Amino acid sequence: MQAKKRYFISLVCGILLLLSYLGLRKLPSRLNYGERFSSFTRRDFKSYADADDYSYAQDMHMSPKNRREFVSASNKFRCRMETCFDFSLCRKGFKVYVYPLQEKVSTSYSKILTSIQQSRYFTSDPKEACIFVLSIDTLDRDTLSQDFTKDVPSKIAALPTWNNGRNHIIFNLYSGTWPDYVEKMDFDIGEAILAKASMSTNRFRPNFDISFPLFAKDHSQKGGEKGHLISTGNFIPPVRHYLLGFKGKRYLTGIGSETRNSLYHVHNNKDIVLLTTCKHGKGWQKIASKLNDTRCEVDNKMYEEYDYKKLLYNATYCLVPRGRRLGSFRFLEALQAACVPVLLSNGWELPFSEVIDWNKAAIWGDERLLFQVPSIVRSLKHMDILDKRQQTQILWDTYFSSVDKIISTTLEILKDRVQGQLSRSHHMWNAVPGALTLLPEYSDVIDEYPFFYPKTGTFPTEKFTAVIYATTPVMFSSSPLFRLIRTVAKSVYIDKMIVIWHCDVVPPPSHRWPADLGVPVLVKTRNIKTISSRFYPYQEITTDAVLSLDEDSLLTTDEIDFAFSVWREFPERIVGYPARSHFWDEKRNRWSYSSRWTNEYSMVLTGAAIFHRYYNFLYTNFLSHALKTTVDQSQNCEDILMNFLVSHVTKLPPIKVTHRKQFRESMVNSSNSKGSQVKEAYHFTQRQVCVDTFVNIFGYMPLVRSKLRMDPLLFKDPVSNLRKKYKQIEML
Repeated sequence: MQAKKRYFISLVCGILLLLSYLGLRKLPSRLNYGERFSSFTRRDFKSYADADDYSYAQDMHMSPKNRREFVSASNKFRCRMETCFDFSLCRKGFKVYVYPLQEKVSTSYSKILTSIQQSRYFTSDPKEACIFVLSIDTLDRDTLSQDFTKDVPSKIAALPTWNNGRNHIIFNLYSGTWPDYVEKMDFDIGEAILAKASMSTNRFRPNFDISFPLFAKDHSQKGGEKGHLISTGNFIPPVRHYLLGFKGKRYLTGIGSETRNSLYHVHNNKDIVLLTTCKHGKGWQKIASKLNDTRCEVDNKMYEEYDYKKLLYNATYCLVPRGRRLGSFRFLEALQAACVPVLLSNGWELPFSEVIDWNKAAIWGDERLLFQVPSIVRSLKHMDILDKRQQTQILWDTYFSSVDKIISTTLEILKDRVQGQLSRSHHMWNAVPGALTLLPEYSDVIDEYPFFYPKTGTFPTEKFTAVIYATTPVMFSSSPLFRLIRTVAKSVYIDKMIVIWHCDVVPPPSHRWPADLGVPVLVKTRNIKTISSRFYPYQEITTDAVLSLDEDSLLTTDEIDFAFSVWREFPERIVGYPARSHFWDEKRNRWSYSSRWTNEYSMVLTGAAIFHRYYNFLYTNFLSHALKTTVDQSQNCEDILMNFLVSHVTKLPPIKVTHRKQFRESMVNSSNSKGSQVKEAYHFTQRQVCVDTFVNIFGYMPLVRSKLRMDPLLFKDPVSNLRKKYKQIEML
């Protein structure tokens, strides 16, 4: 019996060994490279690659050549700025080079290239470049698309400075094609940065790739459509008719069809309106008939009953389900409409997620938990909804309303990476006015920008620097320039005066200037070649406030002090006396300049105005070369351009103070001679041309009209003068 047991046990063990051996032989012969050779890549590969993209399962006995190729491919997919970017190319500054155009590109890619070439970072010299952009259209890699570019690998290989993609950025909106719409690119991008729409979190390489927004072909090049709340002037969003809305295609089969085919379960045709149609594509009827989809007819009929724009602008929340790809046009459309996006696209890396806090503007749902969406959107408090809707307007207007802004955002993200010590904070990216107009070269302290008082608990300095623009030789001690200097010196808030001497003759010697003023007067004569020099950010300007004056300004000390007190309440705006306006000329189909005295104004001329010194820095370093060239060649319109700049940044009008309306614009003689009238007409014509040019370059009209006028307390009231702080103003 014992012998039989031993034989039986031996037989069982033999069978088990045989089964184990056969089982091991049937296991995949190609195992994860990280499991075979090292443990460091296993987690990384799971995060950044799919099994279809790279061969995890490499043979134990792979050849050295194959192993090198595999490691090279995996390293490219795991690129970071530290490993796949040459920072030494950026030592000369952040410059972007676009390869010469060799063939026709799509409308969308042409807009991207134009935006880059018109940016202040563009260079035509590849030796100066930090970033390189292909002139080869890579936006649409769907082989069925008419915009598909053939032979991209061979065209890239012919580029003289390709260098395996280092310091290159590749733009892409669509990848993959029917039926699987794979996310990977169909050509080797090397070590290039990928700015791609519809990126998944699994393939997104943090701090290297840029999740790009999906925009339509008709997306504006410049300016763009205003946010719905901004265009209506209602910054406190009213309660809307629909709670949740959506109108779009329903895919009958394939990727992206599961969620949209289930939306009818949530639709109640009351406060939740989710409309789909299967009436798209060539063979939708045959497919619907084959699948016995009886809902198509009902869905199509209801779909036609609703106008998409009306639904969009009358819904508090807008559903953004995935399409064939993760991204959707509905996302940007919802932002523009001040409709809070409800995202149903699992694993989507949202546009510019590196810098934008989408928690402040969007809500996440789960494709697998569709029926939870109604309870989620009903659970938000009213104030939270208002915050999110207002944030959609900030984000839309700042980063997404035009191709120019999308590209500017992309370049600024790259610049922050390259110049890490000067990168903007997360708060700067997500608060008004946004990071595009916050130049970190100005300061790394948020309190020194005019937009954040008193949110940070700080206030502007209690002094101002007067910058006086002088163009006329001084002959006598009673000249307008010297009278103005004496008037300004009497202000209790003056820190110093700077005279910009833009005159063919040398300034008077020091002993002829007014003495015993109690404040220093600095005269700038070097490099004063253009009219824009009056807005240069001189180091001597150490106060937050700049009082900009023409040499013939007739302000009193009281007027200066009152304007400064008003400016301290509105430090992000221009505050001053002489006002001008703009209007739409129907006959000429253009914006026109007006100097008429009306109840409305949109500009305060800088011949007598106060603004924050940061705008001098922006004027010099932010505005395009074309804008400043227009001003300097005409020696005119610098005041209009400064108003364009400030309104572009703040989306707010300037502030006019008190009643003074008489003001002689630069180059306009006060006499009534025929010559002076001709000169005045020419001067006015120049300013009209400037307005046309500025609107064209900005891409829209940034000026904002206002009827507000600030007067001092008890202004012209019949009370004792002892109770009045600014007595001189009443006497004017």
